[in-house]
Amino acid sequence: MNSKIVLPYNDSDKSKKEQVAGMFDNISAKYDFLNHFLSLNIDKIWRRKAIKLLKPDKPIYILDVATGTGDFAFDQAKILNPEKIIGVDISKGMLEVGRQKYTKKNISTKIEFLYGDSENIEFPDMQFDAVTCAFGVRNFENLDKGLSEMYRVLKPNGKMVILEFSKPEKFPIKQIYNIYFNYILPKIGRIFSKDMSAYTYLPKSVEKFPYGDKFIDKLNQTGFQKNNYIKLGFGISSIYFAEKTSN
Repeated sequence: MNSKIVLPYNDSDKSKKEQVAGMFDNISAKYDFLNHFLSLNIDKIWRRKAIKLLKPDKPIYILDVATGTGDFAFDQAKILNPEKIIGVDISKGMLEVGRQKYTKKNISTKIEFLYGDSENIEFPDMQFDAVTCAFGVRNFENLDKGLSEMYRVLKPNGKMVILEFSKPEKFPIKQIYNIYFNYILPKIGRIFSKDMSAYTYLPKSVEKFPYGDKFIDKLNQTGFQKNNYIKLGFGISSIYFAEKTSN
């Protein structure tokens, strides 16, 4: 196993993709509660801010990659009112929670949750007006492959928006963040989650993720243009937005 790849379970022989799917299956029942509790509900604000970047484009058909329990897709439905959103994820447990939530919500947009690999998206080229992902790309086994797939299924002039954790770099936020993320968050996660590794994997995956300008370089290499990003929460998260030009 590549030592540079951050894994949820270091004692497992399974691939990162298989381990991530199993981890999210294990925590799916508590995921939404912990996600909002551990972020003090700030993640909800971040999601809405990211989605509003797509409002001028009025996308009709959206793909939400690594959709999880569907929170990003649900907010897109409310804010953008597209005709249809497809949410794909490798965790069947997370998808089932998303489907259950959808049946209880009064949303006019058709949202379909599909089991699928974000690094091998089962849709033809140039299908979607927008492709989105919230807190998912750092879990890709092959980041370059995942970004290439997102680029492939976008229509010319289509937009991509990614919300992902980054790392604050200024005092004292950097120090407070490191203490919370590396010590407090894993302990709280262990109390509420039956998976002991899930919330120790989180800070490790963020630590290894190429955030900021390094991620912009990845987007440039993939073929995206007009790439830029916005820091949120003093750099705790970032919104990356890019375009697939018609050239």
